[in-house]
Amino acid sequence: MTYDQKIKSELGFWKFKILQKPSLLSKVTDKVQKKINSYIPDKVHNAITTAIKQMVKAVLFGSTFTTSKPITNLTLMHREALIKQKIENYKKTGAAEGGITGAGGFLMSLADFPLLLGIKMKMLFDIAAVYGYDVKDYRERLFILHIFQLAFSSKEESQNVFIKMQDWDDKAHQLPTNIDEFDWLTFQQQYRDYIDLAKLAQMLPFVGAAVGAVANYKLIEKLGKTAMMSYRMRYFNLQYAINSSQETENRKLETEN
Repeated sequence: MTYDQKIKSELGFWKFKILQKPSLLSKVTDKVQKKINSYIPDKVHNAITTAIKQMVKAVLFGSTFTTSKPITNLTLMHREALIKQKIENYKKTGAAEGGITGAGGFLMSLADFPLLLGIKMKMLFDIAAVYGYDVKDYRERLFILHIFQLAFSSKEESQNVFIKMQDWDDKAHQLPTNIDEFDWLTFQQQYRDYIDLAKLAQMLPFVGAAVGAVANYKLIEKLGKTAMMSYRMRYFNLQYAINSSQETENRKLETEN
């Protein structure tokens, strides 16, 4: 089995898991998360909303994360070997940061939220660059935000996001070339409503210290896997388009001859 065949099989299983109906456990988990959410004071919700809004604006309009240049002339297998190493490094960084802030009580846990957002976004920008995508293009930044939302949405919402991400390279050409024309506010509001609900548990008394390091580690791990699968989906879609174009061209030449 070639590397492409191996990861195509993994991608197919991942798609199946995304599109299958919510399990009973998933429904129970959503209820638990919503219950936890109800215990968080309004001022904390407002702080989180502000942090997410600032992060979205930084991703779309700023240059905070655009330090990595696209990597070219590497096979997919070599790219993913580098990416897996980067994910491991970010998981360790996030765990260390979560352990420190989780043990520091409520205020430190509150500070952890924007810090973790920054770590995760930096990882996504690095992953995009290793796959060869130029994050200076705001449409690539939008794809990154969709990856983020896909990883941490409810089952129903993740399916909606997944549908938007299919055939992204075809749809991206239909997006406005001017970033100011994109309805980023609506995107931010939707993003805010679903993102990182599990992470809120770290802000509860007596729980934060126990979940800080593990929660960060698992959240970054999940995000890294979601990113790899998302870019694999684009890779195989592109390969299919190239092969289809080549077959069309060959048939045209045969007809002419």
